[in-house]
Amino acid sequence: MSEVKTKEVILKIEKLNKSFKDKKRDIHILDDLDFQVNKGEFVSVLGKSGSGKTTFLNMIGMLDRPDSGDIYYAGKNVSKAPNSKIDLLRNEMLGFIFQFHYLLPEFTALENVMLPGLIGKKSKAEVEKRAKELLIEMQLEERLDHKPTELSGGEKQRVAIARAMINEPKIILADEPTGNLDEETSDVIHTLLRRICKEKDQTIIVVTHSTELANITDKRYHLTKGKLEEVS
Repeated sequence: MSEVKTKEVILKIEKLNKSFKDKKRDIHILDDLDFQVNKGEFVSVLGKSGSGKTTFLNMIGMLDRPDSGDIYYAGKNVSKAPNSKIDLLRNEMLGFIFQFHYLLPEFTALENVMLPGLIGKKSKAEVEKRAKELLIEMQLEERLDHKPTELSGGEKQRVAIARAMINEPKIILADEPTGNLDEETSDVIHTLLRRICKEKDQTIIVVTHSTELANITDKRYHLTKGKLEEVS
């Protein structure tokens, strides 16, 4: 009888809390939130505007600190990491894709993809080689030397996806990755993300309003009243 392979837990969140103050009261955005993702899973988080999706993504992206609770990446508690280590941990563990690609206009597609890789210890030649390989995977081999103003919206987002992958992150975090694209271009990006997840065993967590994108993910969650509820 063959053994059942246990899935590796790549992200675990325990009792996460985050509140904000307005003039009269505390607004509880995340309320003892628990969450777990396995390596290679494609997970979506949906919720109404103001439900806390962006706050949630900022917490797991180490862009903001929780009031309380713990966040573990591959068993490492990053919520307790000192500020001096946060940027390094983020660069090593995570890749980010945003609704607005945030490509630097003065740099070419190739240079934009290379930037996060140059922060690490790899040589420029090694980073450039990988960046070219990623852009070829994105079918952008003829756009390496083009600047963002010379690219279409879909091409810019494919450059941003390559940039997110440059450091071989444990998890890619995507915030409304197709929210600024037309339907046809969105479908291309959806298919691309699904292929990256399956072919590379890449964990992807996407926060989105798009039911079309959510429907192709392995697991779907709704963020409601500060907690995540899985949707079957």
